[in-house]
Amino acid sequence: MKEIYLDNSSTTKVCREAADKAYQMMTECYGNPSSLHTLGFAAEREMQQAREQIARSMSVRPEEITFTSGGTEADNIAVFGAASQKRKQGNRIVTTAIEHPAVLEPVRRLEQEGFEVVYLQPDGEGHIRPEQIREAIDSRTILVSMMLVNNDVGTILPVEEAARAIARAKAPALLHVDAVQAYGKIPVRPQKLGADLVTVSAHKIHGPKGIGALYQAKTSHIPARTFGGGQEKNLRPGTESTPLIAAFGEAVRVLPELSAQREKIAALNRICRDGLGNIPGIVINSPEDALEYVLNFSTGSVRSETMLHFLASKGIYVSSGSACSKAKPSHVLAAMGLDSRRIDTAIRVSFSRENTEDDVRALLDALAEGMASLAKK
Repeated sequence: MKEIYLDNSSTTKVCREAADKAYQMMTECYGNPSSLHTLGFAAEREMQQAREQIARSMSVRPEEITFTSGGTEADNIAVFGAASQKRKQGNRIVTTAIEHPAVLEPVRRLEQEGFEVVYLQPDGEGHIRPEQIREAIDSRTILVSMMLVNNDVGTILPVEEAARAIARAKAPALLHVDAVQAYGKIPVRPQKLGADLVTVSAHKIHGPKGIGALYQAKTSHIPARTFGGGQEKNLRPGTESTPLIAAFGEAVRVLPELSAQREKIAALNRICRDGLGNIPGIVINSPEDALEYVLNFSTGSVRSETMLHFLASKGIYVSSGSACSKAKPSHVLAAMGLDSRRIDTAIRVSFSRENTEDDVRALLDALAEGMASLAKK
């Protein structure tokens, strides 16, 4: 049975180049990058090359990149660090109700500690309006945390408007952008976005799990929350995982040209949208202007888990939303105001450069079969 993997927003298959680099680092270039001998120097050099590769992809300086264990740790460092640094200048935090739990949970913890938190609510298509942002940010705002691309429905959030609103309000706020779902798909340029802190992760771009990075502008001096040997400029101490770091750099190096790749994915998305429109009962939840890599829809009659198992029996792998939600109903779809039937029957398809038109056709055929055999009469 052919495997058709359409759950790339959860994780991607590691590309051969990244896997080979990790193996090389574990078996040949295995020194501790802090060691003062040849093997240590070699490991440190590989790590620096990866840092430069990731920095170049974001048009920033290598010294502004800090390696972390992934997007979740980077988000936590950014949110808690920004609140700690700025708490004497204000008490307001602005975020959205559709952020990843790696942002929402730290923000809720800060709310429990006495910070005022504004959760911007999306419209029925998952959009956050610029005027909402302008109204929420005032002179007491110390942190704005907003994802660039939503992981459940693919909406692109107006991050640059947040930067303008911070400047307009003369707020002391740092702007943190969770770019995990955007990086490697659309350009992520912190300076163009006006972002002080940006989170990215390797396993969404055909790199390994367990490694991510935080861009930190030189003007944002967030304090450390963990302490140890002083690695990563003391912001994230501990012996660096050079196999994962080097593999991350390699995954970035072999990324295809973004605009051409986006055109290919857009074509797959359109085929899928058109095909879904021909299956009675299915309603698409992702708006037309969502990033093409993500397509969320509801069957209306077959629970998500049931349809997931049916598709998996055909060798087709999709999801019901963020893998971090552990199969809980999507808080994103709930925030969009969708009814319980649409939420409980939601399916997320997410594409990568390895997917083909044949994959989409197979999905559509299996969905039609599943609807015919599983839908409640």
